[in-house]
Amino acid sequence: MMRWELNRKLHYTLRIAASMCSIGHGCFGIITKPIWCNYFAVFGIGHTLSYQLMPVVGSVDILFGILILFYPLRIIPAWLVIWAFITALLRPLSGEPFSEFIERAGNYGAPLALLILLGASKNIRGWFTKIKPDASLSEKTILRLSFCLRVVAFLLILGHGGLNLVMKKGLVGQYAAIGFSNPEQTAQIVGMIEILVAFAVLIRPLRSMVLIVFLWKMASELFYPHHELFEWIERGGSYGVLLALWFVAERKIIFKWPIGTVSHA
Repeated sequence: MMRWELNRKLHYTLRIAASMCSIGHGCFGIITKPIWCNYFAVFGIGHTLSYQLMPVVGSVDILFGILILFYPLRIIPAWLVIWAFITALLRPLSGEPFSEFIERAGNYGAPLALLILLGASKNIRGWFTKIKPDASLSEKTILRLSFCLRVVAFLLILGHGGLNLVMKKGLVGQYAAIGFSNPEQTAQIVGMIEILVAFAVLIRPLRSMVLIVFLWKMASELFYPHHELFEWIERGGSYGVLLALWFVAERKIIFKWPIGTVSHA
């Protein structure tokens, strides 16, 4: 794959992924998802004020999701990395399993990968200029990007596997709705398989395996019992990271760690 073509595919894949995550997350603020009260409570904010703030936070999220699509300043993915990391971290801080934070690695991983692809700006003005794909994609950048994508993919698959092993109520409910007679056992089996796949992706991400995980992730996120469309959109970061990894995995460089000699396949 020519570098220009690879850069273009990665650029738009990661931009769309970051946008989906931000818009999907914002939609839950607009509809005032009750569980958000737990996250506001981490900062000592009560229920009444939480419900007043949710639409405001949601609207800002949607605005940034739209901006990164149609007026993508370099500062936007930088902000999305920070914001997505904080919102994901609020889950274990509010008492949820730590796997909830790990499973959302795609939320902050997609904009982070986009920043690596773009490169950091050397001055403040550069952070407020529009971004676009270009032909200057170095092997060093591809190496760094592939490492980032592998780690993020590893974390999001590992986190989902962990949630299955602790038999998260929502996941068990999904398996019951699909028709499994023993949804708890199904969750345990799926969890173990996902953890094995996570390490396989980290060590040697074969394109066929990455494609299967990508399709599995897109399909499985449709089975949420409530607000499944918003949940599916919010997981855009996960799809984008996996698809970007599939693009990069075509090059032998994907099998290198970010040290030592780089292959030029």
